[in-house]
Amino acid sequence: MGIVSVSLNKESIEALDDIQRRFGLKGRSEAVRRAISAAKAEVQVIEGLEGMVEGVLIIVKKDHSDPWMNWIQAKYENEIKTQLHSHLKDHKCLEVMVVSGEAKKVSSMLKEIHSTGKADYVTFVKS
Repeated sequence: MGIVSVSLNKESIEALDDIQRRFGLKGRSEAVRRAISAAKAEVQVIEGLEGMVEGVLIIVKKDHSDPWMNWIQAKYENEIKTQLHSHLKDHKCLEVMVVSGEAKKVSSMLKEIHSTGKADYVTFVKS
């Protein structure tokens, strides 16, 4: 097994320790492996989209005042059929969208949302 050195901020270390504790894992390495498996599964869902795709996109964004989501919504306005926006505590926002379109466009939108690093939570539930 290979060894990888990773630098994490305090919040990420606390989250990693919490994952370890909640799942009853033997150590931080096992928690990192679990997180990688979850991310890999999400990538496979995005990469596996084919043809016309419909589903629900759920996002919790970190900062209400940051306009990055508005730009993505404008760029993919043809794929977003319905949208709900709700303010949460600590200046966060919940975005729930019904999405319908060609897999290539939906996949591109999901990758763009992930790549910003500005969302605390992103999941796409394919219908």
